[in-house]
Amino acid sequence: MPAPGTVSALSPGEPMTIDLSSALRLAGVRNLQIVIAQQRVEAAVAGQQLAAAQILPDLNLGTNYDSHTGVLQQPTGEILSLNRSALYAGDGAFAVGSGTVQIPGLQYNVNVSEAIFNYLVSRQVATQARFDREAVDNSVLLNVAVAYAELLRATGALRLAILTRNDTGEVARLTAANAKTGQGRQADANRAATELRQREQAIAEADARLAQASHRLCELLNLDTTTPLRPLESQVVPEPVVPTQIPLPELLAMALLHRPELLARRAAIKAALLELHSAKVLPFSPTVLAGFSDGAFGGGSSIGASEGDPRFGSFSDRSDVDVVLYWSLRNLGIGNKALIDAARARLGESQLEEMVVLDSVRQEVAAAYVRTQARFAEIDAQARAVRSGTDAMQEDLLRIRGLQGLPIELLDSLRQAATARTDYLDAIIGFDVAEFELYVALGAPPADTLARQVPDKVMNPPAQILKP
Repeated sequence: MPAPGTVSALSPGEPMTIDLSSALRLAGVRNLQIVIAQQRVEAAVAGQQLAAAQILPDLNLGTNYDSHTGVLQQPTGEILSLNRSALYAGDGAFAVGSGTVQIPGLQYNVNVSEAIFNYLVSRQVATQARFDREAVDNSVLLNVAVAYAELLRATGALRLAILTRNDTGEVARLTAANAKTGQGRQADANRAATELRQREQAIAEADARLAQASHRLCELLNLDTTTPLRPLESQVVPEPVVPTQIPLPELLAMALLHRPELLARRAAIKAALLELHSAKVLPFSPTVLAGFSDGAFGGGSSIGASEGDPRFGSFSDRSDVDVVLYWSLRNLGIGNKALIDAARARLGESQLEEMVVLDSVRQEVAAAYVRTQARFAEIDAQARAVRSGTDAMQEDLLRIRGLQGLPIELLDSLRQAATARTDYLDAIIGFDVAEFELYVALGAPPADTLARQVPDKVMNPPAQILKP
């Protein structure tokens, strides 16, 4: 048997045992929704890095060659006929005539406030992506936990079906024996045999539901769906993830602090606020154009060149430094006003979305809390029903074996005991699912936040009735 927290390695098609912790770990690395959410986080982080890199200049290396043949007009209006050539190589490119290097080697072209606010916004976008990833994690892990609980339910139902079939087989055997000896009717034996066939059919149906539960869990874990999964636990017991004695107001406060959907919305509001501030400051923020180039430059022309002298020479070092600052009103200020209005609208939208998520979180926590309380009370009631039903069936069986009644009288007690066992199993699984839902609705808070003493009746249920 594999150790807890592991998945046994078996050949394809052979049943594989799994427990909840290993299923959750597999979902964290194999579930495609989680993988996609992680890619969104990496893209947001890359955007943040790009925004931070705007403080660094662009580096340009290159060369250019310029050649002119024909007439040119001087600033005084005089027309000259000449041939000229120039060559530049080094940091930057496009140095022509007496002008500066038009593509600097080290180049800045940035608006100061835009660069600062874009980086601050990108940090909030990356934070929002991380919280969105946590929300996806919680959603997927809840689905996995529920699917595993359904696998436990299907496994327990199959065991109960086998247990009930065995009890029915004993009733059918006793009824048939009485009919042969004349102590009972053949009709009773036929009724018991029909009941046994129905119990055999119930086993087949339970086995089919187990296969469906296994298939669903395999899909969530991105495993081969033809691999039968079986739970490692031999018994079904309540899993009190969130202590039942924590009051609802305290649970709501936990959700406000830990729910990733709310934290993501708050990051989106911060980003929208920064965008609004950026739009308001933009008209007062200068755009900086700066460049530095260093390279080798040379050339010549036909004017003043003696016969045999090259028109393409006189190479020497050349350095250029250019700095330009300017302020701009976009579209005569109308564009700036539109940017401010759009940023203010996005802020209002983000705030309203936070309110929608907040209402949804409160509703989810309250609904899950009510379900846990109801299922918690149901477990105790169903446990008593199982005890009384099982005891009644055992007493009837002893009475029949003591020849104090007819075996057919056992069928009613058997049915009631079987129904009580199934209801008890459903109550435990329902409680576990409600606990998982409540834990995710709280935002999966750390264990020390939920530390409470667990009631004895949760930790010590009459689980022995679910043994195969």
